[in-house]
Parts: sequence; structure tokens; C-alpha cells
Amino acid sequence: MSRRALLQYLELLKQSGIRQLYHEPAGAQAALDKKALLKSLALKYSDCDKCPLAAGRLNLVYGEGNENSIAMFIGEGPGDNENKIGKPFVGAAGQLLDKMLAAINITRQDIYITNIVKCRPPENRNPSTEERLACLPYLVEQIQIIQPKILFIMGLVAAQSLLGNTNTLTWHRQSCHEFMGIPAFVSYHPAALLRNSNWKRPAWEDLQAFQKEYEKLL
Repeated sequence: MSRRALLQYLELLKQSGIRQLYHEPAGAQAALDKKALLKSLALKYSDCDKCPLAAGRLNLVYGEGNENSIAMFIGEGPGDNENKIGKPFVGAAGQLLDKMLAAINITRQDIYITNIVKCRPPENRNPSTEERLACLPYLVEQIQIIQPKILFIMGLVAAQSLLGNTNTLTWHRQSCHEFMGIPAFVSYHPAALLRNSNWKRPAWEDLQAFQKEYEKLL
């Protein structure tokens, strides 16, 4: 981890009140422990009331996928369908994400998917700074447990939140970044692509850049 990435990471920990870090167990039980731990944490946080989003929660949308994956996809927050079902990316945006993954020879079973906030913001508005910071420890914890080698960040809110700036999505897309010392690619959120088809071509370019690095890591 570079000095810049380490300072960024420590500042995020400080802002969100994180006091403990997860350490992966050694030995053959590690994979089983990961799955069990993620499941237990999802249950533990299911009645979280750290921010106003709890008031509209039907289901906590913790995350889903391969806990041993080298890749994690991170969006902004659950929508209406996700709130009802309790799983990330199950609506129209999720269907598009499935197609995007298939285009680079990846399935949901290959990766882990989550969001920066685990409860649906009303009317799908952007989560506030308070809400993002309240949920950030959960995301950091997931990353520490899964230990991905590459991240794909979807949407401007997620990118600005994790990379600690107010730059545009175009700026974020121009290069690979780091979060917690992990290479992080940024692209459009699938929901944004549904609203504006003109962004699908640059999103495809982002996916190809991600695919190139992902396949190197396999």
C-alpha cells in the first residue's frame, strides 16, 4: 500500500469511527470462516439504526457473491427492488449489470457485489455524507474479509466517497485509482446507463480496461 493510499484509508477509518480491523484466519478454515462471518455480520447489522435510512428499510442489502473472489463491484445504494428483496442489483440496473459482466466473461458467481450504503435512500436520492460515513465501516469490513485484488466502483457518489474527492466521473474514469491499497476502476452506474444510452460505449471501454487487469490477476 502506498503512503497516499494508507493515509486515505486511515482518514476514512477515523471519520467513520472504525476501531477494530478484521484479520483473516490462517489455514483451511479461512474460506468457510469468510462465508460464515459475512452471513453473521449481515444478520448483526440487519437492525442498524446509525443513520436516517433505517426508517425506510424493509431489508438490509448487505452484499452478495463469491466471498473468495479477487474482484468486488461497489455501487451507491439499494433501490426499491433491492430494499424489498434484500439483495443488491436485482432490478433493471441489475439485469444490465449481468449483461455487462457477461460481455467480459464474468458471472455474479465470480465476484462479490455490494454498495457504499446498505439501506435504500428515499426516492433513490444520493446518500448524504452522514449516511455514507455511517455505513462505511461495514464496507471496509467486507473488503478486509474478502480481500479482493481489484475493485470496480460504479457511479460518481461511490467514487467520490471512496476516493475522497469531489472530481467528476470523467476525471475518475481516466485512470486506475487505489482504495485501501487495492486497484480501483471507476465507471458509470448501470442505472445511469439506462437513463442515457450515450454512456454505454465509454462504459464498455471502462469494462475492457477492468477486464485486462482482472485477467492478469486470475
